[in-house]
Amino acid sequence: MKLIYVFDAYCGWSHGFSGTLREVVARHPELPVEVVSGGLFTGRRQVAISNFSYITEANAEIRRITGARFGAGYQQLIAEGSFVMDSEAAARGVAALRQAAPDRAAELGMVLQHAFYVDGRSLSDPATYRQVAETVGLDADAVVAAFQGPEAQEAAEADFRRTAELGVTAFPTLLAVDGSRAVPLARGHATADEVDRRLAPLGFTPTP
Repeated sequence: MKLIYVFDAYCGWSHGFSGTLREVVARHPELPVEVVSGGLFTGRRQVAISNFSYITEANAEIRRITGARFGAGYQQLIAEGSFVMDSEAAARGVAALRQAAPDRAAELGMVLQHAFYVDGRSLSDPATYRQVAETVGLDADAVVAAFQGPEAQEAAEADFRRTAELGVTAFPTLLAVDGSRAVPLARGHATADEVDRRLAPLGFTPTP
């Protein structure tokens, strides 16, 4: 059995879920985690952030429920309004980081969201991936090259297909998967204790 975490790096609720995901991974080191990027802001949704009038209110709710931090750099993007969230580029970045350190994919996804939601860095900018790679001790040149290469594009498209195949329509979604059986553990928000209660019937308890 493994966990599949379907998120979008530009999804505020995914950012808010980071604390829960971190705790679940720490409690269950025996469960590998597959990280899949969704396509929240693609096609006609690739427009200036000012078009999404709900974001400020949603962020306040995310902060209230999860304690997630939204930093000054990100707040400046919201205030200025012209920034465009491109989930395809973000998915290429997730793929590049995942390729560099497959066993750290969950951690790297959270670091990438910190770069946007706290530091206000664009997930379309190669410099962001250089900084993230350097921060977490990866080969920055290799990560940037992967982000800009055709394999990352193919991986992003494969992630979007995988999201559809899993029937995921809301981010984040955490699944426990065993063969063809997929059990939802969290959609949108859940605490680590709530995830554990859903894992318990499957035979998994937290590591002491």
